[in-house]
Amino acid sequence: MFDINQYLGFLAFLTILTIGFWLLIFLTAIIPYWIGGALIERLKELKEAKKKKQETE
Repeated sequence: MFDINQYLGFLAFLTILTIGFWLLIFLTAIIPYWIGGALIERLKELKEAKKKKQETE
């Protein structure tokens, strides 16, 4: 028949598989979006600093 250890092993397998799936989604979707936003903000800061420097000269 179906042993309780097989059931627990199957649940552990499904848990690990699900965690891996959501981690993959996170790494491929959210992190590039986060890095892109940070780069855009940094470029805006550099552009403002350059503009401010030209105004003072």
